[in-house]
Amino acid sequence: MAKRRKPSDKTLFDVDTEADTPPGPPGDEAVSLHEAAQTRYLNYALSVITSRALPDVRDGLKPVQRRILYTMWQQNLTAAVKHRKCAKVVGDVMGSYHPHGDAALYETLVRMAQPFSLRYPLVDGSGNFGSLDGDSAAAMRYTECRLARISDELLTEIEQATVPFRPNYDGTKTEPVVLPSRVPNLLINGATGIAVGMATNIPPHNLTEVCTALVKLLDNPDLTSVQLCRYVKGPDFPTGGQMLNAPDELKQIYKTGSGAIRLRGTWEAGPESRGTKTVYITSIPYTVNKAALVERIGEIALSRKLPPLVDVKDLSTEDVRVALELKRDADEKMVMAYLFKHTPLQTNFLVNHTCLIPTENQEVGRPER
Repeated sequence: MAKRRKPSDKTLFDVDTEADTPPGPPGDEAVSLHEAAQTRYLNYALSVITSRALPDVRDGLKPVQRRILYTMWQQNLTAAVKHRKCAKVVGDVMGSYHPHGDAALYETLVRMAQPFSLRYPLVDGSGNFGSLDGDSAAAMRYTECRLARISDELLTEIEQATVPFRPNYDGTKTEPVVLPSRVPNLLINGATGIAVGMATNIPPHNLTEVCTALVKLLDNPDLTSVQLCRYVKGPDFPTGGQMLNAPDELKQIYKTGSGAIRLRGTWEAGPESRGTKTVYITSIPYTVNKAALVERIGEIALSRKLPPLVDVKDLSTEDVRVALELKRDADEKMVMAYLFKHTPLQTNFLVNHTCLIPTENQEVGRPER
């Protein structure tokens, strides 16, 4: 028969709730879990916002982009020299300034070299750097790169004590806090990023229009954002397309820093042949995957949801050219109206002008009136 244990008998698994809590190491103090979690989360959020996700208003670059360009400048990889392996650049950036994964570094470098991602690419790539169809770039050991000619304008004055420097992550080198950009990179190339509790999505603009507006603003600092819209007609996306917003809508977007830009691909009618009509899609909205768009149009043709549409073929080379084969009696405008509604051939670009500024003046990015 099992012996009943007395209440006074203790085992290894018993906990003495009446015992005093053992003292911690000298100098420690009790902190509530709520306060500790709040403090650490805010520190993490601030780190992501300032060190990863958002661009600086002065050069329009995120830290990882700035470090890549600065490393290439240190390697003398200007537009006048021979291309060098991307793996060399990524390795030097990771070892000297950005101790994170090489995949993320290479992805950033690739995007800066894609003419369909940046209105004015900052890196001149040699090799397979991806495509509008969503194809991935070749491995970094195969591709080569150097600075694009416009990047010289971001870096050429960096050795003239124009910008402050700070120690790198291990204190062995210094890196620029910001590049002494002589071009309004934030406006001409835009930016996109997701931080903790905030995000940014700035569209690209035409360099000539932006510089014209800046000259006018220097001549007359009292110009308002609405008046500057006379010179900057609107965003200038690298993939082309047509903006459907009215001028007053665009002025409101620039005034408030947020809104939606409606983008639509462009098309043109081709000659009739063999009893059929042909329509050519000549541009697509920004960030739209062309292969996915063609696949979606093909599904519509196969399902016969749009009877006048017979077939679709992608004839694109360097320029977008997607051929739509229609029946002889088809109404081209009706067909395109259906595709605009049911495919990514018409999308919205959500604008959110958020960036880091070196001052507490929240109006620094635009005229005050």
